[in-house]
Amino acid sequence: MAKSHSSHLTWRHWVLATFVVVSFAVVLVHLYRVQVLDHESYMREAAVTRQGAVTVSASRGAILDATGYPLATSVNTWDVYIDRFQWRDHGKAQAAAIGLASFLNRDAGQLLAEGFSQKTGDALVQRNLPYDEGMRLDKLDLWGIRLVRSSVRLYPEGDLAGQLIGYVGRDHAGLWGVEADFDSTLRGKDGWVATERDALGRPIVFTRRTERAAVEGGEVQLTIDRFMQAIAERALENALRKYQAKSGSIVVMNPRTGAILAVASRPTVALSRVNLNDQQLDTLVRNRAITDLYEPGSTMKTLTTAIAIDRGLVTPESTYEDAGAVKVGAYVIRNWDFSAHGTTTVRSFLQHSLNTGAVWLSDRIGPDPFYQYIKAFGLGESTRVGLAGEAEGQFRTPADPNWYPVDLATNAYGQGIAVTPLQMLTAVNPIANQGRLMRPYVVSKIVTSTSARTFGPVEVRQVISPQTAATVLRLMNDVVDGMPYHGAQTPGYHVAGKTGTTLVSIPTGYDLDSTIASFVGFVPYEDPQISVLVKIDQPTGGLSLGGQVAAPVFAEIASQIMEYLRVTPTNPTTLPKPVGRP
Repeated sequence: MAKSHSSHLTWRHWVLATFVVVSFAVVLVHLYRVQVLDHESYMREAAVTRQGAVTVSASRGAILDATGYPLATSVNTWDVYIDRFQWRDHGKAQAAAIGLASFLNRDAGQLLAEGFSQKTGDALVQRNLPYDEGMRLDKLDLWGIRLVRSSVRLYPEGDLAGQLIGYVGRDHAGLWGVEADFDSTLRGKDGWVATERDALGRPIVFTRRTERAAVEGGEVQLTIDRFMQAIAERALENALRKYQAKSGSIVVMNPRTGAILAVASRPTVALSRVNLNDQQLDTLVRNRAITDLYEPGSTMKTLTTAIAIDRGLVTPESTYEDAGAVKVGAYVIRNWDFSAHGTTTVRSFLQHSLNTGAVWLSDRIGPDPFYQYIKAFGLGESTRVGLAGEAEGQFRTPADPNWYPVDLATNAYGQGIAVTPLQMLTAVNPIANQGRLMRPYVVSKIVTSTSARTFGPVEVRQVISPQTAATVLRLMNDVVDGMPYHGAQTPGYHVAGKTGTTLVSIPTGYDLDSTIASFVGFVPYEDPQISVLVKIDQPTGGLSLGGQVAAPVFAEIASQIMEYLRVTPTNPTTLPKPVGRP
């Protein structure tokens, strides 16, 4: 009797079956990835190989000023290409080259050389052909000539605010400033168009056209007012030239909202003639108002005074004995002009900017409360303005092992503490805003094809009481209008402000021959519409103090902006008399 075969599967059958199942699963996974997960990319690849897809560049969104006027905008153009594959037909290529050369005022032989080269793909003939000219070229229907939509970035206000606005590179990506910080919003999303072509690259009639529309970039509206920006930049350039200074910064804000109305820094980049190969480009595009740290000098005395008054330690009429110098540990601190005023009030200490008065106040305040207030004013941290490269500032506190009691004394009058111009102006603004610290902001609105976002004032905290703020504001008015011939006095308006002068820090200490002259103030004093910080670095030619250099620049800016805003004069007695009248 024959032996019966086993009915069960052998191990070989199981191996084969497992292999088939696994292979089938792998195929299914691959199909899912191709048809679902990577569908869009494979569609593009298919379009390129079979249909000759053309990328349609998205129009980059505009950057607007506070009034809605464009500071940066894009204009549609065309990039002109030679399709080398089609130019294999030499007869038609020669005729096309002659027509293209005539249209572009180019040499036909050179165009033929580019088209007949052994390179694969398309040959770029010209970038950014004006849109109307491209349309006329397209009507000529030249063999193997392809037009691809592109755009060119224009800056209607020329070189205005070059560091803040930024620049767009050849790849249509922002390189610095708002163009870089908001690149993902501004650049939009490219589209593509494809039609089936034959072996010679010619479009096949009646075939399906595949396309994805480009998504236009969003608009970014700034708080910057182009007229105020021009006023600030012009004043800064005049000051650097007049005082033979190395560099400088000016910031103009609305102290009650935190909106930045103008921000100027020199040296700067000229958007009309950017050289991307310039080795000094990093220096030129740096927005010093937010990136560079400096010691604020006597402008810091306004905050020290505000702290002492807010804690109930002094009033404007409180007095101390000014002997011209005060000893702190092993150090002797003197007034900047080596003067001694005897019995001196808080008001007089600010008017004469006495270092001894700041040391006296800091001693009454004490280290812990002093640094708590300084942090509350926002010093030593980012303002969160939303721009790349912002420095945070720095100072030592008693928690630092390298802190000494003399640090408290020097910090009180603005030495041994580092801030940015934007940070310092933001910290002083609460004096004009009932003690409220506002977060500075430079973008007011972002509008895309799908959404619109509006940004407004953000109150960070109440730093000092409204009563303290009003008192210190009055003291700052006494500093300017209460002193004869003060450089910040502005015809027609009462001004509140404070000068600052500090030596330039170097690795070995201070450069005794170089200063940073600054001024911070509000106008008009009764109802501050703007706050301004002026900082001039290393002025020469005999003038080096904040009152001599920076204060007059403030007066120039304040006068022009008040006229631009049509603010009613608050001090008519100081207006210049009309010519021809007694």
